[in-house]
Amino acid sequence: MYVFFAVLLTALAISSVAFASAAEGHAVFTSENVMNYGLRMLNFAIFAALLYKFGGAKIKDFFVGRRDGIKQDLDDLQSRQSEAEKKLKDVESSIANMAQEKQQILEDAKAQGEAIKAGIIEKAKKDAEALTEQAKRTASNEAQAAIETIRGEMADMVIEAAEKIVAEKLSAEDHDKLVDDYLTKVVLN
Repeated sequence: MYVFFAVLLTALAISSVAFASAAEGHAVFTSENVMNYGLRMLNFAIFAALLYKFGGAKIKDFFVGRRDGIKQDLDDLQSRQSEAEKKLKDVESSIANMAQEKQQILEDAKAQGEAIKAGIIEKAKKDAEALTEQAKRTASNEAQAAIETIRGEMADMVIEAAEKIVAEKLSAEDHDKLVDDYLTKVVLN
């Protein structure tokens, strides 16, 4: 409403100046000039009243809606700015935490690697001990088998040597006497 009256007064002032400049050289307040000026003012007032009656609400709504739209846009911008600042702080904190997370991941990986290394070394030691024990058993078994083989071969050699000695030193009479003694012992037992 205030805007309407301000525009009306400005239009009246401008029309007064225009009327005064048009009447230069003539008498300013003649009845014809005053009547012409009055009709113009009445014409302007009717035009302004019709404009206000038919378009005033729409003009008012336009300017009020525009003002509300601008206010809403500013509120939206402020809320988006606060959200953006919050997201920026979150990103900055995550970037700051990223170095700590990286260090933690590296330490975890190193500890895991050391644990795996220790497990591999322990398993290798157990496998080596098992292989050593198995080799000792195999060597012991092979040594025992070799000793048994050597004993058998020695027994065969002793028997052969004894047969040779007995065959060389034993006469036919001694042989018969040994056989008789042996048979006597076998029969008696």
